Amino acid sequence: MNGTLGGLVPHHRLRRLELTVTRRLDGLLRGQHAGLLPGAGTEPAGSREYRPGEDEVRRIDWAVTARTGTPHVRDTVAERELSVHVLADATASMDFGTVELEKRELAVAAVGAVGFLTAGPGNRLGADLLGPHGVRRFPPRAGRSHLLGVLTAMLTAPRATEGTVALAGALQGLGRSLHRRGLVVVVSDFLDDGDWGTPLRRLGQRHQVLAVEVTDPRELELPDVGLLTVVDPETGRRAEIPTGSRRLRERFAEAAAAQRHRVRDTLRRAGVAHVALRTDRDWVADLGRHVLAQRRLALAARGRVGTP
Repeated sequence: MNGTLGGLVPHHRLRRLELTVTRRLDGLLRGQHAGLLPGAGTEPAGSREYRPGEDEVRRIDWAVTARTGTPHVRDTVAERELSVHVLADATASMDFGTVELEKRELAVAAVGAVGFLTAGPGNRLGADLLGPHGVRRFPPRAGRSHLLGVLTAMLTAPRATEGTVALAGALQGLGRSLHRRGLVVVVSDFLDDGDWGTPLRRLGQRHQVLAVEVTDPRELELPDVGLLTVVDPETGRRAEIPTGSRRLRERFAEAAAAQRHRVRDTLRRAGVAHVALRTDRDWVADLGRHVLAQRRLALAARGRVGTP
């Protein structure tokens, strides 16, 4: 099972997505929302009484424990109430896919996974959908119906035929609108020549940020299928490509690899967490590996902090 959404009406697609997430990923973050992206984004929120069997001994707040005579642990805002905001790219370049999923559907899957995994009492999710004519904003709200509404809007949005909006502008607008620290998830193919790295870095200075990079294998290499007519979804320009030319296929692969390297270098310099999903891979497994790796890093960091 690879989390395929294609071939189903929106209601059935979302139901399958929810089952996929709950069966294969649920439990990774249960009771520990920051496990999706542990780091400095959680804020201290005082202390509370220690709960045996639920709290780690290394998190005991010894100063408060000594003062009150009752064991207390350090608490954080993220553990009590998580604020999540998603920026999902729905521009024309996302309406592309040559395997079982289009990139748009894979973006929906990623947003759904984040939403289902971070759902909980008091937790809220907001979303900005970046389309060819601007940003459609969903204010932060709690509840499954709100999440399903966001996902349905992503799945049913009309396909873009013209117009484009810069990713940098959407990131800047998002940064201005968020007044509380939280988790920000940016889902995009990052096929934008603008300076989106600067506003992404600024977001990362205040929030925990996860960049979900979505790609399709045909964006990385061309098959030998003779004369191929291609259309740029962002500009509408058409071109005839003689894919039988080995040299042309090599040049395309080199240029695509260089482009992906620039994207990942920009993400690295922005200091954000990064997970790459592909339409021809098991996105559930790839996201699960990322979550587990982040949790191991968090546990290791806590161990170092707790060492006398």
